[in-house]
Amino acid sequence: MRLRAAILGGYGNFGSYIARALACDPNIELIICGRDLAKATNFAASLGAANPAQGAMVDITEPAASLAAIAPDLVIHTVGPFQSQDYRVAEAAVACGAHYCDLADARQFVAGIGAVDERAKQAGVAVIAGASSVPCLTAAYLDEAAKEMTIEAVDYGISAAQQTNRGLGTASAILSYVGRPFTMLRQGAMRRMFGWQDLHSEVYPELGRRWFGYCDIPDLDLFPQRYPGLRDMRFCAGHEIALLHFGTWLMSWGVRLHLLPQLDRWSGALLRGSFLFDPFGSGRSGFHMYISGRDGEGRAVMRKHWLIARQGHGPNIPCMPAILIARRLAGGKTIEAGARPCLDLISLADYLEALEGLDIEAIDE
Repeated sequence: MRLRAAILGGYGNFGSYIARALACDPNIELIICGRDLAKATNFAASLGAANPAQGAMVDITEPAASLAAIAPDLVIHTVGPFQSQDYRVAEAAVACGAHYCDLADARQFVAGIGAVDERAKQAGVAVIAGASSVPCLTAAYLDEAAKEMTIEAVDYGISAAQQTNRGLGTASAILSYVGRPFTMLRQGAMRRMFGWQDLHSEVYPELGRRWFGYCDIPDLDLFPQRYPGLRDMRFCAGHEIALLHFGTWLMSWGVRLHLLPQLDRWSGALLRGSFLFDPFGSGRSGFHMYISGRDGEGRAVMRKHWLIARQGHGPNIPCMPAILIARRLAGGKTIEAGARPCLDLISLADYLEALEGLDIEAIDE
């Protein structure tokens, strides 16, 4: 039997990447869901899917009746920002006997997904939060390193391409914590940091110098428990255009000093303004991860990893876990019932293999 996969936000930024990747699978029947039925239906028709895709109207604020009518086997939730959401979509999926995964990068949302665990187990379905770059890909890199070393510190980040699809949900998610306090593991203790501060740069292979600032992600809660030797973490993100990055950094001080309100209230205007800089940027994005620790003989070791994405292919990277989960279920494989973050499901080798065919290069040192 075919897997009926409902993609919420299916004609949006990340949802459309996932839909195109799954459209050619003869074992998957896609339902493209959104608030605008005409847009969902038109996009579904444009896919030329192996099994004709259909459109459906689903509002994530009241998803239960709509999802029950669709009767999916899997719900893929791509509609951010997740920082302001509860678990009603996951609960609605469980209620109709469907597996669920999302692309959430919201720290509390992903770390707290266990709230749905009992109901998911009773229904015999998997509920997976954070099926995205963080924490799925980042944990995969650390799990591979942990085979050879005791991990003591990790310093990593994502630099977005200027000329790429940028959705309002992603912009709102980032702006929600710019200048706002959150905790991060530093020198063995959870210490208070502020979003988009700690201004610093990294020099990437091919991309050159990119600028970064602190970001709040699920890893900051999950990894100190997962890697007992870990004493220092730093996750940051940044714009390709230095002027944009410095502007966001300055606004972070305005928020921190209570001179500006929380910036996500201006997400639409700030996102539109960012598009004015597109002629000065490129379609190249990057990811870096520096992992340090001790080998079995107590010697200090470090592993350095980069991903370089060209031609605007970077957004495929956070979409890949949801794509692989759908393909796994469509292929007749099972995923253990229960609710949990997207850890221990996808190995680094499987993740990188799935990126083959895209203009994305993995570099290790």
